[in-house]
Amino acid sequence: MNVPIILAGGVGSRVGADRPKQFIEVLGKPILVYTIEAFQNHPEIDAIEVVCIESHMDYLRELVEEYNLDKVKWITKGGVDFQHSVINGVNNLKGKLDDDDIVLVHYGASPFVQADIISDAIRVCKEKGNSSPAMSSPLLVGTNDGEKSTEWIDRDKIVIFNAPQCFKFSYVTQLYDEAIEKDLLDKVEPHTTTLMYLMGREIYLSKSSQINIKITNKEDIELFKGYVLAKRYEGE
Repeated sequence: MNVPIILAGGVGSRVGADRPKQFIEVLGKPILVYTIEAFQNHPEIDAIEVVCIESHMDYLRELVEEYNLDKVKWITKGGVDFQHSVINGVNNLKGKLDDDDIVLVHYGASPFVQADIISDAIRVCKEKGNSSPAMSSPLLVGTNDGEKSTEWIDRDKIVIFNAPQCFKFSYVTQLYDEAIEKDLLDKVEPHTTTLMYLMGREIYLSKSSQINIKITNKEDIELFKGYVLAKRYEGE
């Protein structure tokens, strides 16, 4: 099976809204619903788990019913940060998935994800055991030295990671079991990719695009609104 773990456990304070950003409505529909629909409508996705902020779990259940999101099989309580939300999601799936099943860790506030990005992430993960959509930087990159930049960074030597980050279920369970045993969760920025670097793991790259961003601020919401309108105009 291919099962997304959609993370909707954060507050998203940088948006400055009166609700968690994943529940902000864009053209009458919450951002989180758009995100879930990207996986709901994908033929390779078998079931969906949403890791949700506790205060909105009942509301999410209402949305699942309202929008007929029948691939959503599990709604799990979020953790204190990304890392612990992933752990909650993974732990809830123990006994439900086989070792070779694939989980796709995705942000609830990343509704731009397209079907071909999901498909390629699954393909690479099946071959390598893990994958992450990544792209080269389209911009000039330099060091941040306080109020100045003193060194250029070769863009060919960096990649920008997006979501969904994919793992065979046995891989991600072993990764977090080892990280907890060695007390590594608080040693790096709370993301699975940074944890993998710390533990000496390789990250295999799959297809991404400049469109596949996470909504972080008000400007991103306006960008997504335009994206939805463009898709409606195109009849997609």
